[in-house]
Amino acid sequence: MRVLKTDIAIIGAGPAGLAAALEASRLGKSVTLIERSDDLGGILQQCIHDGFGLIRFKKQLSGPQYAERFIEELKVSDVSLLLDTTVLSIEDKVIFAVSPKEGVLTIHPGAIVLAMGCRERTRSQVEIYGTRPSGVMTAGTVQRYINLEGYLPGRRAVILGSGDIGLIMARRMHLEGIEVLGVYEVMPEVGGLARNVYQCLIDYDIPLHLSTTVTEIFGRERLEGVRVVKVDEDRRPIEGTEGIVACDLLVLSVGLIPENELSRKAGVCISPVTKGPVLDESMMTTVPGIFAAGNVAIVFDLVDYVSDSAEAAARGAVRYLDGQAPATAPLDVIAGNNVASFLPSRYHVDYVGEELSFFLRVKKMQSNARVVLKQGDTIIKSKKQQVVRPAEMVALKLTQKDLALIEASSPLVLHIEA
Repeated sequence: MRVLKTDIAIIGAGPAGLAAALEASRLGKSVTLIERSDDLGGILQQCIHDGFGLIRFKKQLSGPQYAERFIEELKVSDVSLLLDTTVLSIEDKVIFAVSPKEGVLTIHPGAIVLAMGCRERTRSQVEIYGTRPSGVMTAGTVQRYINLEGYLPGRRAVILGSGDIGLIMARRMHLEGIEVLGVYEVMPEVGGLARNVYQCLIDYDIPLHLSTTVTEIFGRERLEGVRVVKVDEDRRPIEGTEGIVACDLLVLSVGLIPENELSRKAGVCISPVTKGPVLDESMMTTVPGIFAAGNVAIVFDLVDYVSDSAEAAARGAVRYLDGQAPATAPLDVIAGNNVASFLPSRYHVDYVGEELSFFLRVKKMQSNARVVLKQGDTIIKSKKQQVVRPAEMVALKLTQKDLALIEASSPLVLHIEA
């Protein structure tokens, strides 16, 4: 068994892990980056569409191009890489991992950054009845088959759910000659970014059916069709609206969940709202010295925000190692009017960072809105938004001047004003 020591261990080498590793290395700490795949970049490597890096780099980049910017920096850094290495568990802040090359590894870090990303919801999580034929798969799986493996998984496709990956794959499948029969969304609003609706569906005349879902699958060896039905405002099927759509491919784009099996094994408290760890302003979990970043913390819509959160986690880990952990009890951050989920959920008034970003999603679309962070009657920060949508995350950035207004008293409240 090989034993390693490092200042900061980062689990996952996708966009969050790459950004965290570089930031921690720049701040002078020894960093070990652990990745279960045999290459870097994570999910970005199969995202060949553009739209990445608009905020950070002011350019339209593909997923691989965005990842390459970090990978090139990593090559000339002092970051140690453990590729093709799977972390089995974290116990008392000790990492146990295994790889074909190294065998069993025990890693003793001073701090840990969790950056495992997220996973897709599956058929069993959306309760679709019927048989279990081939031809039912998640949007990410279809993306990998087409973009990396070079396979066409079907000829006539139905997409359930209007998340961004599903919308993007509707266009991708159409361009590869697969007939996309329609995108079916159980909610009355689209689940992905507005730009993807226009660029991926409207531009290619791909039908979008809102308040409609798939309830049953047909076929034995291979998918033969699905039953679709319209639903009411309580998402109950409306009698008389059923129809059968003949297809050989059902693509599920029904949401993402933070990947947190390792977090639970490490004793980290999981938020029932974000489904990721409960985090403070430094991205530290409820276990001192363990931090989380990117989609393992909350599912972001933009990779630029993923990188921002990872750098914040790295800075938090460095402060922790330098003995700058908060000495005060944290204030709770509470969801107010029209706020569905947010990050961070706790704040220490002795936070020593230069700035702080709150990330939030709303419950319903609202025009001419104002995002407000308040403590009692004091407005700490507000930001105008022409429109807020559940599919689009809002970032509220606070400066040192804003943070100085927060007192060690009542909770902070994030809410949306008209």
